[in-house]
Amino acid sequence: MKKIILTLLLAKLAVWAHAQYQTNPRTVGTDYFVNPIFDGDYPDPSILRDGDTYYVVHSSFEYYPGLMIWQSKDLINWTPVTNALHKYLGSVWAPDFVKYKGKYYIYFPANNEIYVVTADSIAGPWSDPVDLKINNIDPGHVADRNGKRYLYSANGGYVPLSDDGLRVTGPTQHVYDGWTIPRDWSIECFCMEGPKLVRHGDYYYLTVAEGGTAGPATGHMIISARSRSPLGPWENSPYNPILRTQDKSERWWSKGHGTLFDDVNGDWWLMFHAYEKGHYNMGRQTMLEPVEWTKDGWFKIPEGLKTDDPILRPFGEKSKPTFTLNDDFTGKSLNLQWKFFGEYDTTRFHLTGKSLEIKGKGNSIGNCSPLLCVPSDHSYIAQVEMDIEGDAMGGLVLFYNNNFNSGMLADKENILANLRGWQFVTEEDAINRHVFLRLRSMNNTVDMYYSTDGKNWKKIENSMEVSSLNHNVLGGFLSLRIGLCSIGKGTVRFRNFKYEAIK
Repeated sequence: MKKIILTLLLAKLAVWAHAQYQTNPRTVGTDYFVNPIFDGDYPDPSILRDGDTYYVVHSSFEYYPGLMIWQSKDLINWTPVTNALHKYLGSVWAPDFVKYKGKYYIYFPANNEIYVVTADSIAGPWSDPVDLKINNIDPGHVADRNGKRYLYSANGGYVPLSDDGLRVTGPTQHVYDGWTIPRDWSIECFCMEGPKLVRHGDYYYLTVAEGGTAGPATGHMIISARSRSPLGPWENSPYNPILRTQDKSERWWSKGHGTLFDDVNGDWWLMFHAYEKGHYNMGRQTMLEPVEWTKDGWFKIPEGLKTDDPILRPFGEKSKPTFTLNDDFTGKSLNLQWKFFGEYDTTRFHLTGKSLEIKGKGNSIGNCSPLLCVPSDHSYIAQVEMDIEGDAMGGLVLFYNNNFNSGMLADKENILANLRGWQFVTEEDAINRHVFLRLRSMNNTVDMYYSTDGKNWKKIENSMEVSSLNHNVLGGFLSLRIGLCSIGKGTVRFRNFKYEAIK
């Protein structure tokens, strides 16, 4: 009877918590939270605890400046601090965030070469990237009890590092073959990647991802092994896989790429990523779940816990959400949420007079290197005010990559629609170099509006359906982002970017 009553109470708590989640997704009451802790495209999280403060960095792919660092005191609410990478290197994948002897390091792969940037302070300045000449992906740093440093990478090998962490001092040694996935499971590939290492008690723990990043919902998973040495031999956990989507009926798909860490009170957690069913184009979102240690020194997810359950908050200092996508462009520098796609050319833009001026480039959405930000909701309104100078064309668009994007544009007099590259004038002689544009996205159906005064809005004829703009269809591990475009010969001045979730 007690078990039945407890089950009913937990069910009621879950219903209540999900109702609260619709109001505030990161804070449920005072004692519980509901995943995700980063809504939207924040894949491959690597977390560093420094005293009582937590820092996270994610894969940044073709979005520059890259390697944005986030800060939190409570693990639930996060504030951006700085970008650690300003030099374009190509697509930046899973990083590893490290503090060693008072210095900060981010090891990361770009175009299958592993680099490192360093700083004496989280806020920077961060160094130029150093090429370690390792042809691989997904670095994972570890130091032994004597301070000797090593760097693991995908597929179970490591290299020794110099004391300053900036050079490889020996050949790759293969020491781990992973955990054997049953052949009858639906996975994308074996694909052992994302090694993260931590010491706890008498053991070093190696956490890896297997099963492929995307593909079937049940493919990606978190695997653990331990050893008394950071160099192996490694013994696989009897609780493998530590975490995995069991069935595509679940809300969160392809759960994987976990980092094991302890909080300021000595409790242990897994931070990882997952796709959301029905919202695959939002990319991989960052999750947090507690782990418990067994008497024989293994860790596992508490029995019966589900990723979308209300979860007891970490104890410690609590904070309130402060981050917003809204931007009046009055700062001295570009807000950290904004990323250019495929380049970082500081000569193209500047902030002046409560506006952002971007020099035109290219002749289409795909080759103008748009300025992008990450939407964090299933449904939302995004709008911006624009002035068109010269023969430029400005736009408010939804952008996956250079080949797949859609949205609404304006030249000096016309409103144009762009549907998957099919571009045409949809409202002729409607403006005079000044316009407000608005996108209203409702669960992947997007209506488009324009206004000449910011008060009276006119819906254009054309709308979009964007659910297929995701990695399983298009590849690239990207997400659908909101973009500001400046195309052609001239300049577009942007003002008052507004973002509002529709609940």
